[in-house]
Amino acid sequence: MLTNQTITRRKSRRSFSKIWKEHGAKYLLIMPFAILFIVFTVIPVLASMIISFTSFNMLEAPSFVGFRNYINLIVNDDVFLIAVKNTLFFALITGPISYLMCFVFSWLINELTPKVRAIMTLVFYAPSISGNAYLIWKLIFSSDMYGYANSWLLRLGFITEPILFFDKKEYVFPILILVQLWLSLGVSFLAFVAGLQNVDKTLYEAGSIDGIKNRWQELWYITLPSMRPQLLFGAVMQITASFSVSQLSIELAGFPSVEYSGHTILTHLHDYGFIRYEMGYASAIATILFFTMLFTNIIVQKALRRVGA
Repeated sequence: MLTNQTITRRKSRRSFSKIWKEHGAKYLLIMPFAILFIVFTVIPVLASMIISFTSFNMLEAPSFVGFRNYINLIVNDDVFLIAVKNTLFFALITGPISYLMCFVFSWLINELTPKVRAIMTLVFYAPSISGNAYLIWKLIFSSDMYGYANSWLLRLGFITEPILFFDKKEYVFPILILVQLWLSLGVSFLAFVAGLQNVDKTLYEAGSIDGIKNRWQELWYITLPSMRPQLLFGAVMQITASFSVSQLSIELAGFPSVEYSGHTILTHLHDYGFIRYEMGYASAIATILFFTMLFTNIIVQKALRRVGA
C-alpha cells in the first residue's frame, strides 16, 4: 500500500518532467546567464555579508567580530555619516531629475524622423560612454584663468580672479551634480526610446474614440502604461547610478575631496577596501549600501506600478 509521502513524490516527479518537456529549452537558454549571475553576483553578495561580521585584512584569516563593524560605522565613523548624507542628497536630486530627463528627451526624440532620431539618440547617449568625459569637465572648471568657466566669467566681468572650483566646498557638490546629470542619459534613455517605438499605434486610435483629447492624456493613459517594463528597468538603472557615484568624485574633486564635500558611500568603500584593505569594514559599508539601494528600488517600483492603473 502506497503511503502519502510516496504518492507526493511521484506527483512531484511527474510535474517536474511535464514542466521540463514544456519549458526545458527555455531553461537551457537561460542557464548560462543564471550560472554566471549566481557565481559572480549572488555568491559575492552573500560572501560580502558574511565577511562584514569579521575583521579581515586579506593577509590573515578572518576573525569574527559580530556587529562591531556596523557599530563603528554608525557611532564612531564621522566621515561615513558625511558620506551617507552626501549620497542620499545626491541620489535625491540626480535620481528623479535624470529619470525625467531620460523620458522627456526620449519622448521628444521619438517624434522625429527615423534618420534624425538615430542621430539625436547617438548625440544624447554619447556622453554616458565617453571615456574622456571627466577630462572635458576638468578643462571647463579648471582653477586657473585658462579654464573655460573662469575665462568666461573673467571676460564678462563677473569675477576679478579665478575661482578655485574644486578647492572650495560650496562649488564641489553642485559641479558633481551637474556632471552626473550630463552623464545620465545612458541605458535608461535607450530603453525608453525602444519602449516608445514599441507602443501599439492602434491604442492611440482606440483612445481617441474613447474620449482622449490631447497628448497629455495619451501620455498618461496609453504611453506610460504600455511602457511599464521599460519604466521599471529605467528606475532600477537610475537609482543604481545615483547611489554608486565614486569615480566621478575621485576624478574631479580628488580623493579625499576638500572637507569631504564630494565623499560618498562608494568612495568610503573604495578607501577601506582598496587602500586600507580592511575588508570586513568595507563589506559592512557595501552591505548597508546594498540594502539602501534595494529598499529604494522596492519603493520606486511599487509607485511606478500604479502609473496609469
